[in-house]
Parts: sequence; C-alpha cells; structure tokens
Amino acid sequence: MSLRFRLSSLVCVVLVLSLALGGLVAYGNAVRSVRTEMRAALLVGRQTIETGIERLHSSADPARDLDQLIASFEGNRHLRVWLGGAKPVVAAPVAERPQFGSVPAWFERVIGVTPETDRIPVVIGGSDLGVVRVETEPYNEILEVWNDFTDSLITPAVFCVLTVLVIYLFIGRILRPLEQLGAALEEVGDGRYRTRISGRLPPELSRLRDSFNRMVARLAAADADNRRLNEQLLTLQEQERGDLARDLHDEVSPFLFAVGTDAASAARLLADGRNAEADEHIRSIADAVSHIQRQVRRMLGRLRPVGLDDLGLAAAIENLVAFWRRRRPQIRYEVVVAAECEGLSDMIGTTICRVVQEALANAVRHAEAEVVAITVEPRRDVTDGRDEISVRIADDGRGMGEEARMGYGLTGLGERIAALGGRLTFSNRPDRGFAVLAALPHRQQPETVALRGPEAGS
Repeated sequence: MSLRFRLSSLVCVVLVLSLALGGLVAYGNAVRSVRTEMRAALLVGRQTIETGIERLHSSADPARDLDQLIASFEGNRHLRVWLGGAKPVVAAPVAERPQFGSVPAWFERVIGVTPETDRIPVVIGGSDLGVVRVETEPYNEILEVWNDFTDSLITPAVFCVLTVLVIYLFIGRILRPLEQLGAALEEVGDGRYRTRISGRLPPELSRLRDSFNRMVARLAAADADNRRLNEQLLTLQEQERGDLARDLHDEVSPFLFAVGTDAASAARLLADGRNAEADEHIRSIADAVSHIQRQVRRMLGRLRPVGLDDLGLAAAIENLVAFWRRRRPQIRYEVVVAAECEGLSDMIGTTICRVVQEALANAVRHAEAEVVAITVEPRRDVTDGRDEISVRIADDGRGMGEEARMGYGLTGLGERIAALGGRLTFSNRPDRGFAVLAALPHRQQPETVALRGPEAGS
C-alpha cells in the first residue's frame, strides 16, 4: 500500500468519523425535536377542542358547531382529529412534498417517534354527541428533519470529497520528488554517479536533495579515485613483473645455463679421469649457485619484507636497516618499534615496511644525513579519535629543495596508504632535515577461535 493512499485514507477516515459524530449529534437533536413538537401539538389540539366544547353549551345547534370545530383542524401539520358517531367527521393533516425524495423507512425507524392518541368525550345538555379522538401524525415533522438532515449533509459530504481529492492530488505532488529520489538512488546503485536532482522543492526536501547531490558527488570522486588507484596498481604490478622477468633473464638464467654447462663438462672430465680439471668446473658451479641464491633472496626481499612473517615487524625493519648499515656505516640509525605494533594485519605490516624501505633509501642516498631515526608507535588521532599506527622516518640531512620533485616510490606509497584509509605526509623539518610521516588504521589480525567440545577433536 502506497504512502499516498495511506495518507489519503487517513484523512478520509477522519472526515468520515467527523461526519458520523455530527450525525449522532443531529440524530439526538432530531428525536428530541420531533417528540417535543408532537407533544406540543397534542397539547394545543386538546386545549382547542376543550375550549370549543365549552362554547357548545351556549350554542343553538351544538352538533353543527361540533362538526365545524372538527373541520377547523383540516390541514393541520401534526394532528389527525375525527369525531365518531352516526356521521363520523375526520380532519386529516396534509402530507407535505419532500424536497430530497420521500423519507426512507429506515430513517423513520431510526427517529422512532410513534403516534400518540387522546380521547375527549363530548356531552352537551345531557346529550352524548360522541368522542373526539386526537392523534399525532409525526410524518411531516420527520420529513422536515429529513430535509434539514439531507440539506446539512450534502455540503459536508461534498466538502469531504473535495478535501480528500485535493489532499490526494497534493500528496501526489509532494511525493513526486521522493519518487524521483528513489529512481535516482536506483541509478546510483547501478553505478551511474552523474545523477543529480534539481528543481524547486520545500525546505525539508531541498535539504534532502542537497544531501543526495553531495553524497553522489563524493561517490563519483571516490569511484574516480578507485579507478585511478586500480590503474596505478595494475601498472605497478606490471612494472614489478617486468623487473622480476628482467632479473630472472639477466641474473638467474645465464648462471643456470652456466651451471648446466659446467655440470656437463665436469661429468665428462670425471668420466675421462681428469679429476683436477673437473674440480674447477665444480667450483664454478658452486659460485654460480651462490650468485643465484643471492639474486633470489634479493627478489624475495622486493616481494616480501624479510622476517615479517617469522620474526615480526621489528625484526623486518631491523633487516631493512641492516642492509644500509653494512653499506653506509658512517650513518647512525635509530630504530624504535613499539611492542603494541606487533600482530598487525598482513597488509598494514607490509605497508609499514614499504614506507620504511622507501623513506630510508631516500634518506641514505640523497639526504647526506648523519642520523636517521625510525619510529613506529600507536597513537590516537585528535581530530576523529581513531586509533592509528604512526610511522615516522626523519633525518638531519639537507632536506628537499623547492624545485625538487617527489619520486614515484613515495607517490605510489601515498596512493597505497590512501587506499587503506590512511594518509602520508612529508616535509622539511623546522631545524634541519626531512621527515616522512605515515598514519595507518590500527587493525589487528583476526584471532582464531578454537572449537570446544566433541567437534574440536574431529
């Protein structure tokens, strides 16, 4: 059932109840009015007849005057009068013409006023002239009530019908923007974020329209960002695959070929008994395998931070620092990883290592720094109260020049962090040096719940 029909039905029910209440009040007034009118008519008729009978005592022809007295009631609206005897005389009321049709039988039953009869004996000079019967006839009065009732009912009924019609049309006009909003939401659900709602609306609906348009604009911006991030991620994936393929082709494949060649040569020399010459080929095989192992370890380090799975975040960061400590021992490296940062989700931990790896490489290669400080600790964002992991890499080097541009490494990391719901900022330090700050959402890895009971054993 539609809202429009419900509201119109509610208004219709209220109007019908109002009409019913007014009908009950009119019914009580009508019954009281008819009964009062009938009693007054009967009382007036009896007094008139009694007064006329008193005058008959001085009449020369009482019988003739009595007939004239009865005939004087002819045309009375509420009384039927007749004189019984050898020559009955009857004075009946005249039925009035109905204005809105004859009175229904159910309406007469509802009014429920029955005729009343009064008998007045007539005795003049010891002579019994008969009995005068006076009976009330409520038809004309009921007809008058019926005319008033229908007359007073037509106007409210027409008013109610027009009111319901106007409200139905008005509600339809008011709800039309909501129908447009529903259609617009379906379009947004289908991924069409260019949908907008326009037009003049009431203040309440205009706020709803503005909120919807702002929501769709934000969804469109988020969708555009997601598409851009997906394209960049695909590009980075292809670049990483290309780098791995190039490393395998340039660094691993030639040494594997050399291993095969040396192995074949060593086998042939051993078969000929030339052991000394075979030893040289075997040592060459060992050197080639050692080189392949180093290349594979380097490629694995690019794919996955060493030590993150087995030893944790602190150990993985120490491995990254140890790589540069061996190559740049003149730089002092300060590493602080809070214990609360262990056990983070796989994606968050990997991203932290990538941030440290990229920022540390930039600091060592370009900053000419003496001290590089790495800090990883939890904190609470003062703006929205969220728990975050703060990653800070700061150096005391020369900082970034005004015309310098950030490389693709930190730019890609910033987009990756934004996709996780975090943020990446970098700037020159006030005193000296450069700082990279990443804020990532604090999400722990989901805990594994052990089954208890018989199911656990199975």
